Amino acid sequence: SKKEDKKRLESLDRSRRRDLKELQEKLAKKLEQSLTGEKSAGIRDNDGNVILRSGTSIKEDTFRLLENLDSLDYNQDWVDDKRKNNLVVKIYENYRQKLSEIEELYRHEKNKIQLGDELAPGIVQLAKVYVAKKRKLSVGDKMAGRHGNKGVVSTIVPAEDMPFLPNGRPVDIVLNPLGVPSRMNLGQLFEVALGWAGHELGEKYASPIFDGATWEDVQRQLQKAGLSENSKSVLFDGRSGEPFDQEVTVGYIYIMKLSHLVDDKIHARSIGPYSLITQQPLGGKAQFGGQRFGEMEVWALEGYGASHVLQEILTVKSDDVVGRAKVYEAIVKGDNLPEPNVPESFNVLIRELQGLGLEVKIE
Repeated sequence: SKKEDKKRLESLDRSRRRDLKELQEKLAKKLEQSLTGEKSAGIRDNDGNVILRSGTSIKEDTFRLLENLDSLDYNQDWVDDKRKNNLVVKIYENYRQKLSEIEELYRHEKNKIQLGDELAPGIVQLAKVYVAKKRKLSVGDKMAGRHGNKGVVSTIVPAEDMPFLPNGRPVDIVLNPLGVPSRMNLGQLFEVALGWAGHELGEKYASPIFDGATWEDVQRQLQKAGLSENSKSVLFDGRSGEPFDQEVTVGYIYIMKLSHLVDDKIHARSIGPYSLITQQPLGGKAQFGGQRFGEMEVWALEGYGASHVLQEILTVKSDDVVGRAKVYEAIVKGDNLPEPNVPESFNVLIRELQGLGLEVKIE
């Protein structure tokens, strides 16, 4: 209502005035901290009027007593010390920036109150609620390190089944070693080794992008920490207790959870919406769509001698409109499945050829 809007505008104006006053006080304080004890070289306002005469000593409360600090000409030398004059210019530039931020925020909030939110016709008020949810890691969730080494959680096992170090400590996560040569992102090996050394020594490392630590530098840190210089250790199988044949690279690395969670992606469809033109099922979870059986999936079936499965996938499960209705009927009645008809995609092809001026007849 207008009454409420008026109250909100008054409150907004009060907070703006308070912010501006605080900013002025901060400006005065900064100027006093920088210039107290200095002799003035003559301070004027933007109109050229003398505000502080030349030779006047600047005291602790000099600037607090001045009315309008905004109007002072800060581009002229205020004192003889050049460094201090530069400091005054910097202080004023920061002040101007903060001032414009406050004014911009005030204008934005004022417009919001006066114009209101842009809502669709018929909606009086809109409330948006954002709900934060904590989700434990589950099989199928996507995770990634900092070197493009992304992957999907394949299995989660009890801590006692994880491989463990000679001191009995189990590892938290096991990554496939084939992820290193295939992508050639050796950064993850550097990170794992340096992370282990840093943990043992209680130190932090920064490695610049084009001038980073060499493997020799990393090895020196590992030796300093009393660790194996290739960051490898004997690991024992958590299930059998036997050591693995080869030593395994272990250490500390950052692993992040990406926002591709399996709970949001899981999706199943029996029958649902179809595309109007191709008559094939729509795609995607949002449209309650089907799973795309693409060219490569067809090769997989053909390659493994299961090409007889393709007939129903390419017809009654997809765009054979009459066929899918008959199949449904046959399933309900318990009859054998009928022969498939011509899929709609063939008719779409014929229509496209007609669009090019070619007539196709089926004998």
